[in-house]
Amino acid sequence: MTVITHNRRKSRLSRIIDEAGGVSVGTALTQARANLDALQPRSAAEIADRIAELASITAPEQPEDTMKVLGKAYRAANGVIDAGGPFGMEDLCAVSIGLCDLIDAATPDRPFDWRVLPVYARSLQLLLAMPEDAEGRRAVRESLDQMVSLKLTQPD
Repeated sequence: MTVITHNRRKSRLSRIIDEAGGVSVGTALTQARANLDALQPRSAAEIADRIAELASITAPEQPEDTMKVLGKAYRAANGVIDAGGPFGMEDLCAVSIGLCDLIDAATPDRPFDWRVLPVYARSLQLLLAMPEDAEGRRAVRESLDQMVSLKLTQPD
């Protein structure tokens, strides 16, 4: 019988934490938070760009371009999720996820309703513009959630 042993490597972070005079977990978290806070303005600009991209997308003139245009909308909505997720922008992320769900549900038998795209773009702009209005944000999100439910449960 052959026994194989592995030389286990210790991660750099655990080595720094374990060493005398190393970084404490609390200090590491504080430094990480500071690094993340420095990225927030860039994230806000990225979100605004992705929302503007969504707002500029129109229904394709040729049916064969549908998947390409839907892919562009999906990537823009995903960009909002990627840029907003680390900063606790749950409403923006949830609305973008709803749009992605609608795009995912599109099939040749159940085509995408292009009227919802400008509604989502405007809603995302509104959510971005009213960061402190919890009640207004909740109302926008609930309305969009209802639309997603209706669109996904409609018979083919």
